[in-house]
Amino acid sequence: MPRHLETLRLIEDVARAGSIRKAADDLNLTSSALTRRIQRFEEEFGAQVFERLPRGVRLNAAGELLVHHYRMQRSDFERVQRQVADLSGVRRGHVSIACSQAVQPYFLPRQIARYRALHPGVTFSVHVRDRASAEKDLVTFSSDLALVFEPLHLADFEVIASVPQPVYAMMAEDHPLARHTAVRLRDCLAGPYVMPTSPLGVRHLIGLAAAKISGVPKPVVECDSFELARHYVLEEQAVGFQIPIGLDTGRRDGLAIRPVSQRDISAGHLLLGQMRRRALPVASAQFALQLTTALAAMEVEAAEALSA
Repeated sequence: MPRHLETLRLIEDVARAGSIRKAADDLNLTSSALTRRIQRFEEEFGAQVFERLPRGVRLNAAGELLVHHYRMQRSDFERVQRQVADLSGVRRGHVSIACSQAVQPYFLPRQIARYRALHPGVTFSVHVRDRASAEKDLVTFSSDLALVFEPLHLADFEVIASVPQPVYAMMAEDHPLARHTAVRLRDCLAGPYVMPTSPLGVRHLIGLAAAKISGVPKPVVECDSFELARHYVLEEQAVGFQIPIGLDTGRRDGLAIRPVSQRDISAGHLLLGQMRRRALPVASAQFALQLTTALAAMEVEAAEALSA
């Protein structure tokens, strides 16, 4: 890493630690040495970047701008390194992606394995995030891409691809509602049910629809894990909720999966995106293209299934 970026990295480390002493310990430096380096930088920069507090430090407005600049510079530098590696014929790189947990069990592992079959030198970081945290990951450059259901803000989110995802109900095969090809939300909420927690997009859609139903009982279980919900409905005559990309309809494990009528809950959208106006690293840009193709194919398959 270039020397000027190294100094900025130290400033980011101090900001993260909230204390020069703690950051120095983490970096195996003396507090005085780290303080002098920051002071020299501030003199050259022409402004202080930290607000000194009784028990530590925090970035001031100038420091926030500086750290954001550093993250952009670091990202651009890594992108150029990967492009040069591509030019030299060395197929390597790294893809970091923030995703809704619905894409974690089936869709994303298959897509990563498919990509690495063609580019075995590329590694991946997968961060399971709720819809607000996924967007924050893009802004802080913690992730290159986000694949998230019903994003919250979209201020810095540049949409690469979008695919509709209706809400499905999960239940044991001997549940009374399993006799139907589609279910109504009122019937799902009439008995015990498992509800996703509020940060999740599925909960947002169900909450909007359930607000129109009077006398809705409270969930017997509220959790931020669709996997827990999937297993719990097999233990009690309860109903859980998920979107299609998080389900494996070919499995035979005693689970019945039925669409919730879109008269009750409108389909949400799964969006693939990146930070607005950011030039992605080569490997991430190529993986985004593969995901776009896969999502488009999934949408076509869903439309054909509805018309069959």
